[in-house]
Amino acid sequence: MSVPQGFDIMTEPAQELSLRKSRFGADTGRFMRLLIIEDDRDAADYLVKAFREVGHIADHAADGEEGLALALDGGYDVLIVDRMLPKLDGLAVIGRLRAKNVATPALILSALGAVDDRVRGLRAGGDDYLPKPYSFSELLARVEVLARRHVGRGEETQYRVGDLELDRLSHRVVRGKEEILLQPREFRLLEYLMKHAGQVVTRTMLLENVWDYHFDPQTNVIDVHISRLRSKIDKGYAQPLLHTVRGAGYMIRDGAR
Repeated sequence: MSVPQGFDIMTEPAQELSLRKSRFGADTGRFMRLLIIEDDRDAADYLVKAFREVGHIADHAADGEEGLALALDGGYDVLIVDRMLPKLDGLAVIGRLRAKNVATPALILSALGAVDDRVRGLRAGGDDYLPKPYSFSELLARVEVLARRHVGRGEETQYRVGDLELDRLSHRVVRGKEEILLQPREFRLLEYLMKHAGQVVTRTMLLENVWDYHFDPQTNVIDVHISRLRSKIDKGYAQPLLHTVRGAGYMIRDGAR
């Protein structure tokens, strides 16, 4: 695995990385889910491969808009965000996530390493700032620290309603003993409903928090996704969990009323 531009030449060789497991995995008993938002293909490929070699899952977004969409769809332990991105720069990505109350830790990578630049990045909502060039060992250590802190905050990573379970970290949904396969938007919709189990969730709430719309697009997008989700989590089961509250919205709850 060759070392692309932007990495310190003292970066650990790939064979050494592959022989040692991440400290985070040893401490917590699970892998990290990482999102790398980086427009430099060589650097992104290097990071994805390096993180996978030490036992983690790493996804890649090549521009700010794609990165924002993936980050909003959720399930990541840490975001690794390049500052200079096409379509939407890294600080804007982080700012929009924080405005949506997405608290996923974000580490900023940047060739801009002056104190003012680092301060600007942290004040924009970043949790850490690593100037280029850097070694993978240091990046991994910083990411592990952010992930441990995030896990330690007590944020729920699993939701359960009746016999339906959703795991935000593994993106697994199970009802009874049967695993249910969902598309990313369906997963996000179910996650939001289960987070507010027993409460009426309005169409406006869904548009703003699941689709990131701040206006009504005058389409049936919600109805279509609710119908698909209901067919996957309720069809074939005696007790429906997803209910339509006429004139108000939707609710997921255990037991009929």
